[in-house]
Amino acid sequence: MVAHGRKTGARSATTARRRRPDPRFDPDDFAGLGLGEGAATAPATPVCDMPGCTKPGEYRAPKDRSLGSYYHFCLEHVRAYNKAWNYYADMSPEEIEAQVRTSTIWDRPTWRMGGGGPRRIDPAALDDPLGVFEAARQAEDRRAREAASPFTRDSQEARALRVLDLDWPVSREELRARYLTLVKRHHPDANNGDKQAEERFKKVSEAYRVLLAALDG
Repeated sequence: MVAHGRKTGARSATTARRRRPDPRFDPDDFAGLGLGEGAATAPATPVCDMPGCTKPGEYRAPKDRSLGSYYHFCLEHVRAYNKAWNYYADMSPEEIEAQVRTSTIWDRPTWRMGGGGPRRIDPAALDDPLGVFEAARQAEDRRAREAASPFTRDSQEARALRVLDLDWPVSREELRARYLTLVKRHHPDANNGDKQAEERFKKVSEAYRVLLAALDG
């Protein structure tokens, strides 16, 4: 037990020597850095801005809609202020409506996708190895053609136009020329009796018949 006490005392003396302040440094040299004596103190909490109240004003509340300046209130008075606060005070119904609309988009300008924002991208100027922009352009053109057609999208005439890859209006000569091209391409005799070609041939023939009837009608 005596030996153990001597060992502990030796360790304590060594620790004390290690913690002895270095005379080369003065704590005042660290003033303003949050270290040593003379460190800067945190700013004092302002007094509540409610007249007659002496409690600390620990809570901020905006003075107006600009949110550029604030009152400082205690908890009791910031609750009362917030309860009476009306962001839309002195605004007309039209101004309120405009504010609500812009607030839903975080007060930033918007435009329809693809409708020409401040930096519209020309798809033709982009490298499009996967054909993404070309496919989008073709889809937009197809929707425009379908909108100009007198037939509904699910009508047999509209389906026939898609089978023959034609736009309405179409002349009888254009219809016949397209029909002959596709019949020659998909005829079973020209495809060694391929079943898929045969089905395509039937669809082309039926589409031709439907569009001829539409022209005659």
